[in-house]
Amino acid sequence: MEDTMPKDKPIHEVRLGAIKAAIWKNDTANGVRYNVTLSRIYKDREDNQWKSTDSFGRDDLLVLAKVADLSHTWIHQQGQETEERVSQ
Repeated sequence: MEDTMPKDKPIHEVRLGAIKAAIWKNDTANGVRYNVTLSRIYKDREDNQWKSTDSFGRDDLLVLAKVADLSHTWIHQQGQETEERVSQ
């Protein structure tokens, strides 16, 4: 059976090279919460299609840390902008 439900899209993405973070917004009873999924994209040699994995090699780790840092910064800025709108 095919899934016909539309997939939610991330509210923001951070990408450096092949490393990508998808930032997801979740409205909860306690306010907005953000979650991040990290992935590495690659082109499959067999079928020549772009795919993603949550497995990272040694040379990916520093870029992964930078993408995580940029994601953290973006989420933090969203909280500041919300506080500024509320206080005005």
